[in-house]
Amino acid sequence: MAELNEQQTHLASLLKQREEIVSEINELTAKAESKKELLLRTLGAVEYLQQVGVKLPEPEEAQMTEEAAETPEVEGEVVEGEGDLPEPTVEG
Repeated sequence: MAELNEQQTHLASLLKQREEIVSEINELTAKAESKKELLLRTLGAVEYLQQVGVKLPEPEEAQMTEEAAETPEVEGEVVEGEGDLPEPTVEG
């Protein structure tokens, strides 16, 4: 068999690249179809739960509940600024 010239080598490389791209497109198409099916199932489950009356707490209620859980209770007097502090006395 005769040796391939530069253009034939380039053509062979491009044909191989074409096969790889087609294969990758087919894989991506299959993955996209799988994701579409998963989305439809998820939407169906959401619709079912909403129809049977399942609801999430309002964002404000959820945030207030989270803040209450994160904010510790502190006892004692709150001092606001320097004017509320007694002046130190120096004995000597």
